[in-house]
Amino acid sequence: MRTSGQPTGEGARTVLPSGEPGQPPAPEADLDLTLVLPYFNPGPALRTTVEEVAATLGATGASFEIIAVSDGSTDGSERSIEGLFPESLVQVVLPGRRGKGEALRSGFKMGRGRYIGFIDADGDIPPQLLGAFVDIMRAERPDIILGSKRHPASQVVYPLMRRLYSWAYQQAVRWGFGLHVTDTQAGIKLVRREVLAEVLPRTVVEGFAFDLELLVLAHRLGYRAVVEAPVEIRRRFSSTISLRAVMATTVETAGIWWRLHVTRAYRL
Repeated sequence: MRTSGQPTGEGARTVLPSGEPGQPPAPEADLDLTLVLPYFNPGPALRTTVEEVAATLGATGASFEIIAVSDGSTDGSERSIEGLFPESLVQVVLPGRRGKGEALRSGFKMGRGRYIGFIDADGDIPPQLLGAFVDIMRAERPDIILGSKRHPASQVVYPLMRRLYSWAYQQAVRWGFGLHVTDTQAGIKLVRREVLAEVLPRTVVEGFAFDLELLVLAHRLGYRAVVEAPVEIRRRFSSTISLRAVMATTVETAGIWWRLHVTRAYRL
């Protein structure tokens, strides 16, 4: 029997998915929330994040599952959560590094929640913020809830160069896609299941620009009920963002624009 407020599921397990893109979420929704944790070599932060996510979601009274997806990690971090929360935690191990987008897609298509979302597993964004996201989910039932580093109530300290990257990227998003949100890339989002069922089969991006692709496609399909929520960055971006990642994201973003405006490959 599944009980609201308690972790639920079929027991922790490791899955090697085929990596096939274009799959919608699992057909049945029998939980309030599925939360995917994508990760690559997070070290000890993984177990801490999983424990904090479970505690926070448990306190909300929502029924939930956690799907932790290793994007080809080589540090053995997946072993740190073996046997943890066997009633709610599912482990997915990709056989090689594919990128954040592919890790999220692999987790999303397994999700059984009425809302399906993610938080980065490196711990930069405190899992305790999920309590406020669940409150918004219940009170407003929006299409998408996304964290924004530019929200007036956000508490974020990060280097000047990272600020410049972020500002330039958001200007490009506004100009290129007409997407009027203040931050597409913060590592915490929840999406209503029905929205994801339409959007996910159209996604192709494997890397960090998956967040943008998801939001752009949802917007173009008419899903405009988007709530931006404040976030806190409690460390100075210790995650895997690098100049190489910035360049890769720029290329992926250009690809989204090309498929949207030139080849019409998204078939909206």
